[in-house]
Amino acid sequence: MRLVVASGVVLLLASAGASAQPLNQAPKGFVSLFNGKDLADWKIPEGDNGHWKVIDGAIDYDARSEAKGSKDLWTRKEFKDFVLKIDWRIKEVPYWYPNTYIIMPDGSYKTDEKGEPIKFSMPDSDSGILLRGGPQINIWNWPAGSGEIWSVRLNKDVAPEVRAAAVPKVHADRNIGEWNTFEITLKGKRVNVLLNGKLVIENALIPEIAEKGPIGLQHHGSFKDGKWTGPPSLMQFRNIFIREL
Repeated sequence: MRLVVASGVVLLLASAGASAQPLNQAPKGFVSLFNGKDLADWKIPEGDNGHWKVIDGAIDYDARSEAKGSKDLWTRKEFKDFVLKIDWRIKEVPYWYPNTYIIMPDGSYKTDEKGEPIKFSMPDSDSGILLRGGPQINIWNWPAGSGEIWSVRLNKDVAPEVRAAAVPKVHADRNIGEWNTFEITLKGKRVNVLLNGKLVIENALIPEIAEKGPIGLQHHGSFKDGKWTGPPSLMQFRNIFIREL
């Protein structure tokens, strides 16, 4: 920011090149999937009881949906190929996950001198963007970073190079509590993921993905007897825009 004095008036100008996009208003060529006021474009899980809600222009989730079936939040519309832009943030990481692994570039877990996967505990929350009714682009606090495609990386029935492509190339997540931006491009069974402007997933194959389906925001974790029993999806989402291809 810089100050400019003109005709006795002090003007506050943004640094060169900065242009703020109005919150939840789609950029040119895109359509908004969230109006910032309600969940009219989304299917709230039956029996949710208000846990998926809107707070201050963001979709807010406390990971405590009371729905008996799926607790995920899905778009009412289905999509084929698209570019999806979405801001997300993990609100907090209250659960210490005891089974965190170091993911190697080929998708395997780093092992110790005995060949056993190295496990450690760390604070974690877990969610994701669900594509065409199924596979997720992961959001979590693991060292590998968000963008990982869990269902592909762990699928031993696919070729090694397919599994490796489901591992983020770089860790591009910001600090817990800060906003991040995904740009997900899905064409056929191939996906590219930009996280905060960095390419984390490049031309990854998702073998079992459907040809068409809704986009989802994933529920994860459970709360029982006053404590979390798994990494909860304590999340917020905003600026959800799509361009169909």
